[in-house]
Formats: sequence, structure tokens, C-alpha cells
Amino acid sequence: MKSPYEVLGVAPTASSADIQKAYRKLAKKLHPDLNPGDKSAEEKFKEVAGAYDLLSDADKRKRFDNGEIDASGAERPQQQYYRDFATADDGHPYTSSSGFADFMDADDALAELLRRSQQARANRRGEDLHYRLAIDFVESITGAMKRLTLPDGATLDVNIPPGLVDGQTLRLKGKGAPGRGKGGPGDALIEVEVLPDPRFARDGDNISLELPISLSEAVLGGEVRVPTPTGDVMMRIPKGSNTGTTLRLKGRGAPRRDGGHGDEFVKLKVVLPRSPDPELEAFVTNWSRGKDFNPREGRTS
Repeated sequence: MKSPYEVLGVAPTASSADIQKAYRKLAKKLHPDLNPGDKSAEEKFKEVAGAYDLLSDADKRKRFDNGEIDASGAERPQQQYYRDFATADDGHPYTSSSGFADFMDADDALAELLRRSQQARANRRGEDLHYRLAIDFVESITGAMKRLTLPDGATLDVNIPPGLVDGQTLRLKGKGAPGRGKGGPGDALIEVEVLPDPRFARDGDNISLELPISLSEAVLGGEVRVPTPTGDVMMRIPKGSNTGTTLRLKGRGAPRRDGGHGDEFVKLKVVLPRSPDPELEAFVTNWSRGKDFNPREGRTS
């Protein structure tokens, strides 16, 4: 750890006025409010403020010069405790008033800046905390109540609104890190991951499904059971349906923002029996019109 004299750029024999002057010069250059987002400047300012906190106090400076305390204000190893002045909020020396007490009566922009900064930090809002939550595809369509287990073992109940999309972030007000003073807690920001479903795919407010049907259902038509996010429904297949024929189940898609729902599109896929069927083979062998039909006629590729 650097010597506080080295941090402020003054000699150990420097007067109080020289120390104050050096601190003012560095504070004007490094104060976080003058360098928003600059973490390096913020860390240097903390170091400068800590050095000034020690050297501006005659008793602390004397004890440091005598080797009784170190540059952080902590007692030397033979006494394992910290002085009261070393336990400022968050361990940041510049959150106490000592860093600008000498300037409180001055008509000085730096004094006002430090005063406002100290007040803001004393009542700082808590940080937002970020989490990730995986949900099933069906839950993204219908909505659900999910419980999220946090790293510390605590839990959050998360209300998943109907129609949520993958990557959407939910904000839970006041469920983030606690604030300081009068500053309220931050929020919990939960990014939702929608897990893929082997049955469904989503396109905007509509969903699609590939439905296997038998040769008999394709030729003769009939009613079949079709999965939807809200449960199975019966759907009529027209006679002479083919692989690729797409039917619509109105209102069985995702909720729309303006009300109502999208649709579910069911794409048929004709599937033959898994095992060879001698009866079917005999029929096709003797089916003369089937032999005359060329499904590739008229195609360019």
C-alpha cells in the first residue's frame, strides 16, 4: 500500500496547507462526478480521499508517522482491529464528510460537488440484479408462475405473462440489492429463456406443428387429435390430403398484444406403416391409375 504522502504527491514534512492544496487539486481532477463511468478515476479518487482523511487529521498523521497505524488507518499487526474512522460506509473514505470538511465554508464549486456527492451516496438506490430463468415453450404461450432460486438460497416468484418471447426481460420492482439510507432497493431483471419444444415452432403470434397421418386418413379423411399449447383438440382432415397440406386452427396461437390470439398451422405428413404390409403392396401392384400418375411431372427440378 502506498504512503498517503506518496498518494497526494507531498513530502512527509509538508504543511497542512500544502496537504489541503494537493488534495483539492487531485479531487478536482479525479472526482467520480466529473468522470462518470471512469472506474480508474473513481478508484484513484478513493485512494486520494483516504490519504487526505488520514493526513488532514493531526492525531492520525502523528500515529502514522510513529508507525502505530498503516496507510489505511488500521492498527499495526500487533493490534488486530480497525479504528472507527476506518469503517466508513462501504469502506470508501470519500463517503464520509471528512474528505471535504475543510471546504464547507468556502464558496467553492468543489465543496458543493463533494457535498452533493456525499448526500447522494448516503441515500443511494440499490443495484439491479440480473438473473436468467428457463421456461417451457407451452408456458411462454399460456403464462405461468415460476419460482427462481437465487445464489444465496432465497427464492423469487416470477409471473410469466402469456405470449412472452425468448430473450424477453422481466423487471421485478424492489427485488434487487438493498439501498443505503433513504435509497430504495434496486430491481431484479430476469431474462427468460424459452426452451424448444419438439412439437411446436413459433412465428410471431402464430405457431406451427407437423402432424403425422396415416395413408388411410390422407385418402379417406377423418377426425384426428391435434396437440395445442392449451391441450389437444379434434381436427377434421379433408379427403385426399397430402404431405405438405397445411390446415389452420384459428385462435390456437400465442396471445396478441392488442387482444385475441394467433393461429396454429398444422402441416400434414403422410406416414406409411413401419413394417411392410403385403396387402398394401398387393393393392399398389394392381393399381393401374397409381402407376400412370407421375408426381414429378411439370417440375423444373
